[in-house]
Amino acid sequence: MESFPLINTDRKVSKPTWSSVKAAMASMDSKQLVALVSDLYRLSKENQIFLHTRFGVGGDVLGPYKKTIEACMYPDIERNKPVQISKAKQAISSYSKAVGDPRGEAELMTFFAECGNNFTLDYGDIDEVFYDALNRMYWRAINKVLSLPEEEQHEFQSRLKAITISSSNIGWDYHDRLCDDYYEAFPEKDE
Repeated sequence: MESFPLINTDRKVSKPTWSSVKAAMASMDSKQLVALVSDLYRLSKENQIFLHTRFGVGGDVLGPYKKTIEACMYPDIERNKPVQISKAKQAISSYSKAVGDPRGEAELMTFFAECGNNFTLDYGDIDEVFYDALNRMYWRAINKVLSLPEEEQHEFQSRLKAITISSSNIGWDYHDRLCDDYYEAFPEKDE
């Protein structure tokens, strides 16, 4: 195992910050930095996914994030799995921190809305908190799609419209808000 320089622990030190970590890393050579990243990689599955995504290794970089979103927004109710909105949103945030790719973010946001919408279509009415989260993510997805080049928007626009159409019998003002958001974003682009 690689040894790293230690900070003097005899004196009282203020709360650690990124600046103090960065300063400690500045004294490390490239071999020590690689060993550090290796340790972080082995430390958690989340770190592995982050590094795979950041460096574009392992094929489908969106796959692990979509798997998390689907498990959280369309859980296996036969196994008594709960909806986990915050964990699904965290998957999108983690992807954004890893690469910050707007198209990938649009994909994950749209997928979040699709999974939640499909869950309620298949299992019935949920609650206001659930629909508020879906409406907010739907709006975020629209904004992200509108930030993409126009030639990349059509696929997402079709998927967002499908969510809106399929939600017509869902309550909690969910469908009406989807319609308002969709037609505000794509007024002249819609048939």
